[in-house]
Amino acid sequence: MDLIAPDTPAAGPRWRSRLHRWDVRAAPYAFVAPFFLCFAAFGLFPLVYTGWLSLHRVELGGQAQWLGLRNYTDLWDSDFFWNALGNTFTIGAISTVPQLLLALGLAHLLNYTMRGRGFLRVAVLAPYATSIAAATLVFAQLFNSDYGLINTVIGWAGVHPVDWESSKWPAQIAISAIVTWRWTGYNALIYLAAMQAVPPDLYEAAALDGASRARQFLSVTVPSIRPTILFTIVVSTIGATQLFGEPLLFGGSLGVSGGSGNQFQTLSLLMYEKGWVTGALGQASAIAWVMLLLLLSMGAVQALVVRVRRPRGRG
Repeated sequence: MDLIAPDTPAAGPRWRSRLHRWDVRAAPYAFVAPFFLCFAAFGLFPLVYTGWLSLHRVELGGQAQWLGLRNYTDLWDSDFFWNALGNTFTIGAISTVPQLLLALGLAHLLNYTMRGRGFLRVAVLAPYATSIAAATLVFAQLFNSDYGLINTVIGWAGVHPVDWESSKWPAQIAISAIVTWRWTGYNALIYLAAMQAVPPDLYEAAALDGASRARQFLSVTVPSIRPTILFTIVVSTIGATQLFGEPLLFGGSLGVSGGSGNQFQTLSLLMYEKGWVTGALGQASAIAWVMLLLLLSMGAVQALVVRVRRPRGRG
């Protein structure tokens, strides 16, 4: 009886089919793996390690000593922390609100057909492309209390010179002016892109109903780009909470402490001072985690507002 040879040619197709299935299943994970590896190394690990440091007393070059929540309770009892927290919110408010309102109006103007519109779109982005150091140094000269251009101009109107550096509110207004100048054009282009996605039929219907341009802006444009407005509010809030470069450079030699009386010291400056000036890395890590919790809380509130204002019947 003759023996039948095994069907060896079928082994090749089966192996290639199995390899193809593994390739289809594993390829997406292989493509996204570099991102998660970088995130774990430069995002997740520093976050966890900072949380561990915040529970210890850690001095530069010293051993870590377990403290539990003492760093957080010390912040609660610290006048410097509450001063920095208040400064962060006030500077953030007087820079974010005018910034977004100006950006919205500027985007509305750029949305109309005009000569040189392409040049204007590039021009409004120029402040964003300018380095923080260069912009802050220029504004520091403009707001100089002795020979600054701002005091010279208001002096022509009979107003006494303002001490922009040593007084609390003038210093915060000056820093807010830097932030507003730098980010208004960036947000304006974001709003402009959203406005151009609004269907023209909505404007035509509003015009047939007799709505003026101002009414069209309030009743058609703003509701249509509301998700974009909420996005810029979230991003601007995050940026205001992490404000560091502008007050640091504006204060010069006293920038780390936020002026002679801590009048414009933000949470980021306080964290830097605790970590790299006084060497208290544990307290600096606690401030970093407080900033993270503040951002998460504000994000949760804004998400709740969006959910409440969302029309019923929509996902």
